[in-house]
Amino acid sequence: MARVTIREIALRAGVSKGAVSYALNNQPGVSEATRARVLKVAEELEWVPNRAARQLSAARSETFGLVLARSAKTLSEEPFYMGFVGGVQSVLSEKSYALALQVVADLDEEMATYRKWAAERRVDGVIVVDLRVDDPRIPLLRRLELPAVLVGDPALADDLTCVWTDGTSAMYAAVEHVASLGHRRVGRIAGPPEHGHVWIRDQAFTAVGRRLGLDLKVVHTDFSGEQGAEATRELMTATDRPTALVYDNDLMAVAGLSVLSGLGLRSPDDVTLVAWDDSALCRLVHPRLTAMSHNIVAYGAEVAERLFALRAGARPEAHLFSTPVLMVRESSGPPAPDPALN
Repeated sequence: MARVTIREIALRAGVSKGAVSYALNNQPGVSEATRARVLKVAEELEWVPNRAARQLSAARSETFGLVLARSAKTLSEEPFYMGFVGGVQSVLSEKSYALALQVVADLDEEMATYRKWAAERRVDGVIVVDLRVDDPRIPLLRRLELPAVLVGDPALADDLTCVWTDGTSAMYAAVEHVASLGHRRVGRIAGPPEHGHVWIRDQAFTAVGRRLGLDLKVVHTDFSGEQGAEATRELMTATDRPTALVYDNDLMAVAGLSVLSGLGLRSPDDVTLVAWDDSALCRLVHPRLTAMSHNIVAYGAEVAERLFALRAGARPEAHLFSTPVLMVRESSGPPAPDPALN
């Protein structure tokens, strides 16, 4: 793909090359209206600074970037990213690097942030989370020549550096656990289906359920406590309600536990609950929640280390961080006798 030049931007915007240079470098000399028009055209053309010119300025920003396309409310409540960002920051602090954390509304806004960061040389590399199938961010990052470590399965990473956990094996373990207790009707409160790791769990849940001859139901949500609660209520008020529920994060599992109480149900007497990630929430509620456990803080630290290695010249590779381990607690138990199954 031919590199977009300042001349092309000037022609499209109807201004001089000098005006474009002032606007792109955030220098005085043009009106705010002209600056805005130039930046809009540059974004539409996916302009990035010339790499040779960039190399003439050897200075680095000493900053890595992380964009989270989540609502601020969900982000503030979700334990996973609190631990993950803490792990990233622990490594960055040791190396006197900063973390540019941007919370955005959607994928389009996230991609616009990468364009801006690359154009302004704001970051030395980025950490990319919530991978999609055929993720549009990957070709963009290649065009921007922005070093990136992807947090997700190699099947989603298109040969870029990635750090991942084995969601397939973990889902097998979760479903095999409830099946071993005698549960035949199993529900899952899942995250957004467009997220690659949710898609991988969807496939694993269906595969292991069919192998074990289980009756499966899945409700997709946005990972929030509110939608986790709504999905739990939907499944547990059905005539053929599940006797076991597997959640895609801890926040939804805790919200689901509260819904059960409101419905006059108890865990594990009426339903076994299995959470995911095993944050402190799982051990602070009653009953304590069975969970698929892995070290989230260490996960974030590993991702940061891989980004430093990539910036130092390491070849792109896939790095398996862990397979979540089943931690069995009081929310697990056999199903109550059901005459309909006899």
